[in-house]
Amino acid sequence: MPRFLLLVTLLVAVPSLARASSSADEVHFGIDVARRGLWREARFRFEKAVLLDPDNAAALNNLAIALEQEGEFDKARAAYEHALKLDRSLYIQQNYDLFREADDKRNRKAKKKP
Repeated sequence: MPRFLLLVTLLVAVPSLARASSSADEVHFGIDVARRGLWREARFRFEKAVLLDPDNAAALNNLAIALEQEGEFDKARAAYEHALKLDRSLYIQQNYDLFREADDKRNRKAKKKP
């Protein structure tokens, strides 16, 4: 009898778990997992946030950070540049400037190696 009750409880609870999330919800969740170093999950959440709202500059900025952490520098640059087109905030600009400086340095090192 307790198993039946548990199953009924789970079946009733599952539809509420399937609710559509908002872009902001995904960004918040992505930030939470990124703080734990779970960059693959953070990237997934930020990508989902961008799909839900392509004009969400914060989601694009955070996606760029996650892409950078995963070594996908070309995609990170594109995400930063898109975020800056939508929002010229100091925060996004600083993130992009730091990224660009590090990326330029990586590219110079790569060109020097035979």
